This record gives sequence, C-alpha cells and structure tokens, in this order.
Amino acid sequence: MKQDLNEPTYSISDLAKEFDITTRSIRFYEDQGLLSPVRHGQTRIYSKRDKVRLKLILRGKRLGFSLAETGRLFELYDADKSSAKQLRTMLDLIEQKKADLTQQMDDIKVVLMELVTAERRCRDTLKNVEK
Repeated sequence: MKQDLNEPTYSISDLAKEFDITTRSIRFYEDQGLLSPVRHGQTRIYSKRDKVRLKLILRGKRLGFSLAETGRLFELYDADKSSAKQLRTMLDLIEQKKADLTQQMDDIKVVLMELVTAERRCRDTLKNVEK
C-alpha cells in the first residue's frame, strides 16, 4: 500500500500507548491480516487507516466479535465501499450477539436461583446443627 505523504503516520508504540494495548497485540492483529503497515526495514509505519481499523478491532472485541468476524467486515468494506452489504452483515452479527447475550443472561439467572436455593438450604441446615 502506498503511503500518502500528507497523511499522519504512527509508530507501533504510538498506537500501543493511545489504545493502552501491547505492541505484541498490534503485531498479532497484523499477523491476522487486520492491519497492514508499511515497512521501512524493521520499522512498521501505520497509516490513519490502520489506526481506524485498530480502533474498530478493539471495539469489536468489547462487543464480543471474533477477529475473524471483524476481518470479514473489513473484507466486505474493502470490496464494497457503499458498505450496504457490510451493514447488513453487521446487523446479522449484532442480532446473533444479542441473542447469545440474552441466552447467557437467562443461564446466569438460572444459576443464581440455584445458588440462592443452595445457600438457603445451607443456612437452614447450619441453624439446625448449631442448636
């Protein structure tokens, strides 16, 4: 990728500090094909595009998207700048994540009820033992 001379660039340590992540994480995202810095010898030079992608990767992680899902969205965006297909895919992923989280909440509620019941039984038994 050719670097626009007027575009700001960033070192790996710049991005690591800004996003409070390790340089190793950034290199991992690069290895996964999610970032594509220009190299000058051993030095990586990240573009504004890489910075935006890194921000989206981290946001996706917070929302529960896998790196593969994030990569798929990047591929769709790169192929179709109108992004209609990307937005439909994103909506599908959001719907699935919401369903997954709702199921997890339901599962947690069941476990909490079981723990409350177990706690009550233990306290009742303890009262009888201490009498």
